[in-house]
Parts: sequence; structure tokens; C-alpha cells
Amino acid sequence: MRARIGRHKVDRIEALPKVVRDIGWKAKVRLCTRYRRLSQRGKNANVVNVAIAREMVGFIWSIALHGSIRAKGGVTTI
Repeated sequence: MRARIGRHKVDRIEALPKVVRDIGWKAKVRLCTRYRRLSQRGKNANVVNVAIAREMVGFIWSIALHGSIRAKGGVTTI
């Protein structure tokens, strides 16, 4: 599948800081492409999922380094 944002998530995403949205979109594009490529090469589904999860941790770390993230209950400082 291509990287895209569902209609029901647009409002939640717009509430986040621009830098977090940019990192998130970069992650979405990269991880969707990587998942597709690994799957097409015939890799086992578990191997593909673990590879994607490992890369996702790097993007989560990058978001965490940018300080405050707005959560449902308010602003959470990391």
C-alpha cells in the first residue's frame, strides 16, 4: 500500500507540532516502501515486521527528542 493518511486521523495529526508531523510522514513513506520491497523479495512476514519495527523505533526516538508532544489529556513533556 502507498503511504497515506486516513480521513479519521487528519484532525488528530493537525493538532501535533509541524516537526512531529514531518518526521511522522517521513517515517510513513519510508516504512511503507521498505515493507513493500521486503515482501516482494519473498521475505518471511515475521522478518519483515521485525525489520519495520526496528526502523520505527528510530523514528519514535527522533520524535521523542523534540520535546513536548500533545497527547489526549494535554501536553506531555518527554
